[in-house]
This record gives sequence, C-alpha cells and structure tokens, in this order.
Amino acid sequence: MARAKTQAPDLALSDEIILSMKEISKDYPVADGSFRALNKVNLTVRRGEFLAILGPSGSGKSTLMNIIGCLDTPTEGSYYLSGLHIADQDEKTLAKIRNREVGFVFQSFHLLQRQTALENVKLPLTYANLSEREQTERAKRELARVGLSDKEESYPNQLSGGQQQRVAIARAIVNNPTILLADEPTGALDQKTGLQVMEIFRELNRDGRTIIMITHDPHIATFAGRVVRILDGELSEGGVADA
Repeated sequence: MARAKTQAPDLALSDEIILSMKEISKDYPVADGSFRALNKVNLTVRRGEFLAILGPSGSGKSTLMNIIGCLDTPTEGSYYLSGLHIADQDEKTLAKIRNREVGFVFQSFHLLQRQTALENVKLPLTYANLSEREQTERAKRELARVGLSDKEESYPNQLSGGQQQRVAIARAIVNNPTILLADEPTGALDQKTGLQVMEIFRELNRDGRTIIMITHDPHIATFAGRVVRILDGELSEGGVADA
C-alpha cells in the first residue's frame, strides 16, 4: 500500500518547488572504513527549471543522480520529491515514483533491441490506465515531438546514435513525468549530433518541462538556465548559464 505524503517540516513545499534535498550525505563501505561520496548536499529545484549538475568523473554526480532518481537512498539527510518524503516509501511505491515522477535519459540509450522505436516509447505506459490505442497515440505523439514520425517501425540497430537518443527522450517524456533526468545525454554522440539533442532538451524546457541534467562538459551545461557544480561530493551554485 502506498504511504501517505509527508510534508517537509521546515520547508513549505509549494506547487513551484518540486524537489528538495537537505543535508544529503552518502557513505559507501570500503576496506578500512567508509567513503563519503556525497557530503551534506542541499538542493532545491523549481517547476520549469533546466538545471545542469556539472562535475568531473568521481565528483559524486552519478551518486547524486541515483538519489534524485530514487535508484539509491542517502545515508543521511532528507529528500522530498513532489511532496513525498522518499525515505518513507516502500519499494513498490518507489517503483511507481520512478515510473511516474522521473523520466530517465541515459548516455547509452538503454533501448530494447528487439523492440521498434514505437514499442520502446510505449514501455513506460505498460502500467498506465490507458487502452492500447491511447498508449499508441501517445507514443506516436512523442516520437513526432522529437522528429521521428518516420521511424516508428525502425529497430534501434537501424537508427543512428542521435536518433536512438531521441527515441530515449520520447520514452522518457511519454508518461509526462515531473522531472526529466538526463545522465550525460550527449556522451555517446559526436559534437554536431549532441548539440541537436541539446536543442531538443531546450525546446522541451521552453514547453515547461523540468529538466535535471548530469554532465562533465561545461559547454553542454550552458544549455541549462542554472548550473550547480559538484566536486568531492560537495555542491555549489555555479550561477546562471549563458547559452
């Protein structure tokens, strides 16, 4: 059974604020004790923001992404997403949160090779209360949004890297999630194709979508309206990106 929503005790979660992290730390056991991957991270994200989390390899950004996406839990601190205190949720509810609240876009696309582009985009709708026709119509609409109406019946191995990433973006937004969470979305693409993909993200943000992007590339980060930097597990505001 889904647990009731719990309001943050010291932060009025308005409709604008959709994500709040306070004093988030994450420790991992190692041979001689523990390793702190995140150290007292504080982060607030408002509806409609395009946020880039910028940092080098080993900075803690992947750990932070996993916690934002409810794929991992912090050792200390509190995390609220859409008014839900994530630590209070059981595994069944967390699975629903990952499906409905967060749309994931990964560097390596994560498409099912034996499924067409249309079938890949429909996957998050499997547990939605929609007819097969409604699922298909919604998937077609999102493929059109990313410019792939003519590739509905194509398999991933018939698509370029940029086209595969666009399929992944369509899949990520088909459930209309609260947050679009992108992990190095241009990392497997050449520069020209990467910039084309970033233009799609920027257009989605102009349409009102909230985007959190993890990247090591300062130039890619300039597509965001706000940049925070992470280094040695600590987060700092980086000012507004100048696209």
